[in-house]
Amino acid sequence: MKHYDFTTRFHVLYDKAVGLYAKGTRGAGTFFTTEESAFLAANGIAPQALYDYAEDQTNYNEPGYDQALGIELVRRDYFLNVQRGMPSKNTLNEESLPGKTETVEGIEWLLRILPKARAKLRGELPASLMYCCGGDRRFLKANDILPAEFLSLVWRHENDDASIIKWVVARRAQSA
Repeated sequence: MKHYDFTTRFHVLYDKAVGLYAKGTRGAGTFFTTEESAFLAANGIAPQALYDYAEDQTNYNEPGYDQALGIELVRRDYFLNVQRGMPSKNTLNEESLPGKTETVEGIEWLLRILPKARAKLRGELPASLMYCCGGDRRFLKANDILPAEFLSLVWRHENDDASIIKWVVARRAQSA
């Protein structure tokens, strides 16, 4: 596996996904060749992630290549260095997620994005969920947090919700 050219190759695949989606192609399994899928897998990235970015980019003009790259660089780092290149066998159960309007410290969505971010970090998101979806973006924008920054925060405090919540509360106060 080549590491130095990862961002260049990822950009090509991101653009390909956006182009295919914009032309009406549907289904993450139809977007990439066997070689391209192998490249993504070797870097801990599911084709579904690029499909989701392409769908939201086409329909909402977000999250954009820069945000997608930032997110996937954090995921890739975790995959290669924590998971040692071995994909997780687990998948987040979508029904286990807190409700969209549940709050902690008066902040909506935070309880919901925490398990989603952990699942993204570990490569455990089901195809039905996207990290940095519209709801996630509303939360991140409202609290002035980069999507990759939040993913890194979750990695640093992987099993410590209280520290993550405290950090978000402080960031929210700074941004008010």
